[in-house]
Amino acid sequence: MGKLGKIVGVIALFCFLTSLAWAGDTIKIGVAGSHSGDLASYGLPTVNAAKLVVEKYNSKGGVLGKKIELIVADEQCKPELATNVATKLVSDGVVGVIGHICSGATKAALPIYKSAKVVVISPSATNPDLTESGKYSNFFRTIAPDDAQAKLDVEFVLNNLHAKKIAIIHDKGDYGKGLATMEKKFIEESGKAKVVLFEGVTPGAVDYSAVVQKIKRKRPDVVMFGGYHPEASKIVSTMRRKRLKIPFIAGDGVKDISFIKVAGRSAEGVYASGPKDVSRNPEYKEALAEHKKVFGSAPGPFFENAYAAIEALLNAIEKAGSTKYEDIVKALRTEYVSTPLGKIKFDQKGDAEGVGFSVYQVRNGKFVEVK
Repeated sequence: MGKLGKIVGVIALFCFLTSLAWAGDTIKIGVAGSHSGDLASYGLPTVNAAKLVVEKYNSKGGVLGKKIELIVADEQCKPELATNVATKLVSDGVVGVIGHICSGATKAALPIYKSAKVVVISPSATNPDLTESGKYSNFFRTIAPDDAQAKLDVEFVLNNLHAKKIAIIHDKGDYGKGLATMEKKFIEESGKAKVVLFEGVTPGAVDYSAVVQKIKRKRPDVVMFGGYHPEASKIVSTMRRKRLKIPFIAGDGVKDISFIKVAGRSAEGVYASGPKDVSRNPEYKEALAEHKKVFGSAPGPFFENAYAAIEALLNAIEKAGSTKYEDIVKALRTEYVSTPLGKIKFDQKGDAEGVGFSVYQVRNGKFVEVK
């Protein structure tokens, strides 16, 4: 090697060592979810929330004297992509992950994070098994589980809509079928109504006329749906075209402006449960103003839950004075943090204390909380 080669080699080594030192000066946080495809409207608000909170922390010097670095990874709510994303984020050295968004993708990725001792906080994965099974001690969420949502929806259908015959449709997924199954269970246990149809549909199908015909033949008082807005919008639109005007109620997988945009006039009157309205919370108002200022629009679904998730994670690291897994987990379960959802911490299972659901209805093109 000549003299010039040696100089180049020394410079290259210096740059490499400098890059390692710089990497060690950041705390890496992953943001995993559906950032493209049909369910991007659920995942992108979480990315925006994470960016806002991290910018706020970094402008004040970061956490533990280090800047926070976000690593955003898209898995389109697909379990097979979620495992790839989890593997990548672990190899990138994240100390925590905000996400995933959908329950199926979350469930697929969690074992990888658990093995690597990485904390995961989801703003929207509601499948009860994620916390109640005890399998995932590394998992936390800032949204209530589906058993609470299913119970609320069933009580609303029985007590407010006075339904006696109910059709339940689901998308066969971890979230949709799980929610539908719990609704069926609560209805049967109540003894107040009968489930006359329990049917799964294939996500992404062009036409749902067949299932709508089955609904018509059963003559239910209400249709309950477990799944996401792309399928719900098609089913509702088909129902209305076939002059089936009975109430339609879904879970938080449908409470999204995208449902209203796609379903159009057919969306009017549709019910959907979703996280409790926190619009009067001063911290929510502040977060909303930040979003409008930076991104020029109102945030989408689960924004406040995601904002709370990243705040909870960074607060735990700060209070623990450490990025070690065991220290972060302990702080999440013991240290309160003020968020747009209110003052929260997590119970031993990983569920945020004090969060819950409300029922909303589409009125004049907007979801309005039903009092």
